Amino acid sequence: MQKAIFILVAILSLLLLYYGTGRKKRLILLFTVWQSSIGFLAFYQVFKDKPSLFPLALFGTVLLTIFGLKGIDATKLKSNYLLGIHILRIPVELILYQLYLQEKIPKLMTFHGWNFDMVMGISAFIILVYHLILKRKINYNFFIIWNRIGIVFLLIIVSLAILSSPLPIQQFAFEQPNIAVLEFPYCFLPTCIVPVVLMSHSLLIQKAFYR
Repeated sequence: MQKAIFILVAILSLLLLYYGTGRKKRLILLFTVWQSSIGFLAFYQVFKDKPSLFPLALFGTVLLTIFGLKGIDATKLKSNYLLGIHILRIPVELILYQLYLQEKIPKLMTFHGWNFDMVMGISAFIILVYHLILKRKINYNFFIIWNRIGIVFLLIIVSLAILSSPLPIQQFAFEQPNIAVLEFPYCFLPTCIVPVVLMSHSLLIQKAFYR
């Protein structure tokens, strides 16, 4: 059940990105093909058997994210869909906590540690409700700051996740390393959900500047 929910969250993040970018088919097609490849390798435990290969998947994800952000028309961006992506950070955090209890990630990667994504998920929900129900726009400066804080929080947890993984550069959590991302479907966290969240923040900032 937990794995099914996580897969659903990953799919929803791509769908929300698709509608949020004004139905950018090329972007979603590229990510779908990439996630299918990553999922295939993780399902057959390639990354678990050879963890040194996973950084290559992360490097490919970075290149895909940079390439995906190019050529997006700010006039076609849909803020509500892009905000919806951040609400998905709530179920992700709940699943991460379960993975911690299952000894697959360290405590520092949860909301009991240095992961502040729950704050961003809850605040995104409040902002979206404020916009949809009250039909009022969020203060421009506040919205820019909120997105920048979200990016900082995301970079913090990504850094901790990498430095807690069983790789030559591991610096933290030697007693309970981050092994979940090497498994299916949790491999989609760094290769799908995280880049989609990052793109959402970047596009929301772009949309705000374009106003």
